[in-house]
Amino acid sequence: MSEKKIHNLAIIGVGLIGGSLAIALRNAGVTGNIIGCGRSEANLKKAVELGVIDGYTHDIAKAVQAADMVFVAVPLGAMKSVFEQMKDTLPVNAIVTDGGSAKACVLDDWLSVFGNEKQFVAGHPIAGTENSGVEAALPDLYRNRRVIVTPTSSTDPANLKQVIGMWEACGAEVSQMSVAHHDQVLAATSHLPHVLAFGLVETLDRLEEHTEIFKYAAGGFRDFSRIASSNPVMWRDICLANTDALKPILDQFIEELQQLSSVIEKHDGERLLEVFNNAKQARDTYVDGLE
Repeated sequence: MSEKKIHNLAIIGVGLIGGSLAIALRNAGVTGNIIGCGRSEANLKKAVELGVIDGYTHDIAKAVQAADMVFVAVPLGAMKSVFEQMKDTLPVNAIVTDGGSAKACVLDDWLSVFGNEKQFVAGHPIAGTENSGVEAALPDLYRNRRVIVTPTSSTDPANLKQVIGMWEACGAEVSQMSVAHHDQVLAATSHLPHVLAFGLVETLDRLEEHTEIFKYAAGGFRDFSRIASSNPVMWRDICLANTDALKPILDQFIEELQQLSSVIEKHDGERLLEVFNNAKQARDTYVDGLE
């Protein structure tokens, strides 16, 4: 449970991530009033109708003026603008945290606006679906899922404790990492797979017979390409924000894919089986085995 109840929670970006947090905290009984902020009138009205938030505004400055906790769930490219708009009205005792998939850029944006980390705790819930909007929000999205917080030597320990408690109230397992290590790990485990999924679908769509290809797509294609239905703006921003970590792992994958292509061309069944066996063993051990 959180260290203390959140009396006024402001959610900037009431979609899958922000909406699911609001629902989970309300169900846990650790938050009072919840105000949402976003651009879509229809989405915010639906959020009120569904009981996800108690009220809404399109004005970020107004959204945070009474908050003791602010959660920012917007594309990475919009983070700095959000911070700028809340700067003059953010209460001095409020804590701000986020759900961005890359952390160095978010921290840089915060520091460029506020100058210090006194009120900010960077975080990243490792959860989600390909769906978006408040109607995609789930009460148990974070239950038994991992959330990473990336404190620095300047992070306020009390604020860090409060943010960790908030996520634990949602049923999440919270881990701490350095900012740089987080961005490297997520480049490999999240950002690269999304680039591959988007790239595969784009490649197939350019083929002359693409309609028939998609028509007869089997389960393997559907499973692999599911994340290509994710928000394109969000993933564009992630790739641009985390280029320094993403580019090396993408280059390594391209090199190894070229080697695999050569193995197939040579009909080297022994090597192909070795690669597939190694991959299966790794996934069974480190993915399915850790769930």
